[in-house]
Amino acid sequence: MTHLYDPGPVGEPYVSLVGSYPGAEVYPPASFRVEWGPIFHRGRLDGSARLLVIGQDPAQSEAVVRRILVGEAGHRTQGLMAKLGFARSYLLINTFLYSVYGQTGGEQHKDDQGIVDYRNSWLRSIFGGNTIEVVLALGSLADDAWQKWKQMPVGQSYSPAYAHVTHPTEPERPDRARKQLGRQCGEAESGDRGDARQLEPGAGGTTSTDLSSGHAGSAGPLRRRVCAGRPDRDPRVRRARGAPGVDALARRVGAAGGQDRS
Repeated sequence: MTHLYDPGPVGEPYVSLVGSYPGAEVYPPASFRVEWGPIFHRGRLDGSARLLVIGQDPAQSEAVVRRILVGEAGHRTQGLMAKLGFARSYLLINTFLYSVYGQTGGEQHKDDQGIVDYRNSWLRSIFGGNTIEVVLALGSLADDAWQKWKQMPVGQSYSPAYAHVTHPTEPERPDRARKQLGRQCGEAESGDRGDARQLEPGAGGTTSTDLSSGHAGSAGPLRRRVCAGRPDRDPRVRRARGAPGVDALARRVGAAGGQDRS
């Protein structure tokens, strides 16, 4: 019996990119957990990606699975992608190849040329081999990575819809946390939607939202609960009703009714 498995990057240009990854000579061990090894991506490398998500850095869960955004941040991000209609045709990369010792480590090295150049090599390959229609940046460091790419002539030649969103694991404000504790699988949405920042168009075609609220327009804190027999009530897959910003962005990339076209 033949078993299907993920062989990892097996085609160019990704084989060469993975084979030439930078080590401690570029990522200082005092700021990055280089002993965990590099963790490159998650998603499609076959040319079918339409959504690109830029995260920050891998953590413990990613070190075990050897794919990025598989832990708490990844679950919340998956919920937002589902609301935008992407179930398969997505590709995720990180700002940093290695786990960072806190936000300070990332801020100190976000401008390091070796880090920027290697990441831009991935972006060049991704845009050259896929029809990327929308880009999501998770947090300020991911936004900085995107802006650096857009400063390059090759980056300026691509104009996908772009959204910079709050990092999914940013601590919640206490008032939001209290409201979330009273929820049952994402119900009772109507009373406090005004507290959430919606995913609305901003200057230059960019958008922003807050992933740490559970309101319409955000992925919400994914409580580790199972809504038995009610998949429509699972906040990971439930589309946000009354969230015009999310719906508008979904229409812009052609994802109708939450269905992935890939």
